[in-house]
Amino acid sequence: MVATIRYEDIVKVPKALLHDHLDGGLRPATIVELAAEVGHELPTTDPEALGRWFVEAADSGSLERYLETFAHTVAVMQTGPALRRVARECALDLAADGVVYAEVRFAPEQHLERDLSLDEVVEAVLAGFAEGTAQAVEAGLTIRVGTLLTAMRHAARSQEIAELAVRHRDAGVVGFDIAGAEAGFPPTRHLDAFEYLQRENFHFTIHAGEAFGLPSIWQAIQWCGADRLGHGVRIVDDIAADGALGRLAAYVRDKRIPLELCPSSNVQTGAVASIADHPIGLLRDLRFRATVNTDNRLMSGTSMSREMSLLVETFGYGWRELQWFTINAMKSAFIPFDERLRIIDEVIKPAYAKLLP
Repeated sequence: MVATIRYEDIVKVPKALLHDHLDGGLRPATIVELAAEVGHELPTTDPEALGRWFVEAADSGSLERYLETFAHTVAVMQTGPALRRVARECALDLAADGVVYAEVRFAPEQHLERDLSLDEVVEAVLAGFAEGTAQAVEAGLTIRVGTLLTAMRHAARSQEIAELAVRHRDAGVVGFDIAGAEAGFPPTRHLDAFEYLQRENFHFTIHAGEAFGLPSIWQAIQWCGADRLGHGVRIVDDIAADGALGRLAAYVRDKRIPLELCPSSNVQTGAVASIADHPIGLLRDLRFRATVNTDNRLMSGTSMSREMSLLVETFGYGWRELQWFTINAMKSAFIPFDERLRIIDEVIKPAYAKLLP
């Protein structure tokens, strides 16, 4: 079974992506061009070498050092045209990889160095996604992109970004997130924002359980009310060797709280030692709401197809398991239920039905 699943075939099947950072997925050639326009110095101006540099620099085993690579991508995303281009190319690249639904997140507060307002930043990105989606359709591909607005957990603008997200909820923003270094910056610092979002009936996910453990996950769920967990990989710390679940792990599974797992990224940041050691296999066996994601395609040199291919190679998964992960993600999306159901019933299931024995 495994031998028959080729990478080229994985590219063709529909995939759903919940955790992808816009500033972590730029094309190296685009970075080179945009850097030249604004006078930003890069480690190299050769696109191929630059792509390798990002992967090597991010492959440190430290989340903090991993995050330092974003200085170069964020630096070239400070104008409306640049943001629009990056978003357009993001939609096209995902569609070319067979992604039919994607939620792409970015932090508007990081794109204000050239006098754009927060609203102008969001409008430029939304326009880029719309253009990319339309161009994908013209090329015979289908993709629906939802946008998540992220607040940086070390800053103090989460309430402002939450209000920004709600303000653009009918234009393509489907959710809210907080990101950045976990240690020393607990999600409870942003309670006002989360309480506001709940009052507005708005969806949000929280980066938790990536570089920090169970307390981060517990706060994200029980104090802040997160709909999903960004990464959440450390939930495995509450699972015994015999598979017995602790109170928190049982709650996460019982409540069907989605885990936005990012295998390659987790290896790079030191959250796990290798793909083989990644608890995604255990979490699937225990029937958690596990999903597969890219996190930062540039820094990890990855794509949804590559992440799935790694799981096929490592855990011996077949089409049935890949469909399970895909439907899990689509069930957990922040778009209306009828839209989720349509993509599952009309796009995902028919495609996999042709491949399943």
